[in-house]
Amino acid sequence: MFDAKWFFELEKQIKDLGADSDAQSFDEIREMLSHPRRFSPEEFADMAAYVILAGGFSQRVAKRIHKNIMEYIYKNGADFDALMGIFHNKNKINAICKIWENRRELCDGFYRCNTDDARLAYLAKLPHIGKITANHMARNLGVDVVKYDLWIRRLGALYGGIRCTDELTDEIKMACDSMFAHLVRETGLPRGYIDVVLWKGCQLKMVEC
Repeated sequence: MFDAKWFFELEKQIKDLGADSDAQSFDEIREMLSHPRRFSPEEFADMAAYVILAGGFSQRVAKRIHKNIMEYIYKNGADFDALMGIFHNKNKINAICKIWENRRELCDGFYRCNTDDARLAYLAKLPHIGKITANHMARNLGVDVVKYDLWIRRLGALYGGIRCTDELTDEIKMACDSMFAHLVRETGLPRGYIDVVLWKGCQLKMVEC
């Protein structure tokens, strides 16, 4: 495990299954992280909506709900009552509406941030985002960061030969960062992309962690 051959075989297996997607495909994520671009306020709000909806759902379900919500918003605007008829979660719909209505100001604020840490802190303050989801949204916006979710923590602990915990301790984070740094050297790929592949491999039970 944890070498280039292992990683590229895992990537190929996932692609062969047609399971290589998040909000975008593996190829789109890889290209975006390798060559970041500035997104429009509408794209910014669209991505925020996706990560808000993705919490607690499979990607397939999240993408379906997201598609229905955003199709309505692009045609009719962020009408709270109408969107509640599509998806019955008051807190999430309220957050999506607030972000859409303030998308220009919020998008401009994100791009005024000068460091990745500042960008993550900014996104974490958006409605219904928070620290973990901020990493997800930042990566979708082309910031080369990772999500330290349970599967990644388990892999990092396995790589570092330490016990995994439910919380992201400094020791676990260091082990995860060492794992990603090693795989970046092995593969030449952005660590945010490596994170996506490892996460999907764990989800599909192709990786024992």
